[in-house]
Amino acid sequence: MSTSLTLIIGNKNYSSWSLRPWLLLRQFGIAFDEILLPLDTPEYYQRIGDYSPTGRVPVLRDGDVSVWDSLAICETVNERWLGGCGWPVDTGARALARSATAEMHSGFAAMRTQLPFNCRRRPDAYRWSAEVDRDVERIQQLWNQLRSRAAAGEFLCGEFGIVDAMFAPVCVRFRGYGVTVDENAARYMRAIFALPAFIEWDAAAQAESGHYAATDAFAGNQV
Repeated sequence: MSTSLTLIIGNKNYSSWSLRPWLLLRQFGIAFDEILLPLDTPEYYQRIGDYSPTGRVPVLRDGDVSVWDSLAICETVNERWLGGCGWPVDTGARALARSATAEMHSGFAAMRTQLPFNCRRRPDAYRWSAEVDRDVERIQQLWNQLRSRAAAGEFLCGEFGIVDAMFAPVCVRFRGYGVTVDENAARYMRAIFALPAFIEWDAAAQAESGHYAATDAFAGNQV
């Protein structure tokens, strides 16, 4: 594929921020080229400056225009290619979805730190702190609140949208670390994992051979 649109990402197994805009673009059928830079490698540090002013992924390149940060990319995709349908039509639902997305974007530090993103991971003896449990409880509150007013559909606001792209990596974390969730969260996770775009990403992540030691260390240890 060759298009004017290119998404620069990190390893599919480890890069939660890359998953978010990738999932939105792929699920909505928007054609793009992909450049994958393996995290924390000489190749990454040699090449990332060509694409990202922050030295981080993801970055969306549309001709001469660059957009960095996952949420900024999702908003740009929504404006330019989705006709606004990345957010709910209903004003109240849209406000709630945006608030939940912003909370996800800036919050849940304990969960991010102690349950690092790793698609290949499966539950073991590793356990986390009470701070993570509070993050998990808050996330489930958000999911319940969103689903309580959702239109028809399996996702947080009914149909798949930006808020789901932002929370998809949380589903991977919950799966990989064996986090106990309520039935609403379990149903939502099943819906994310059944998305054709997610299945494609996850299969590629499982097939990757690279290892990111800082993340792989989180196995079988006690916090």
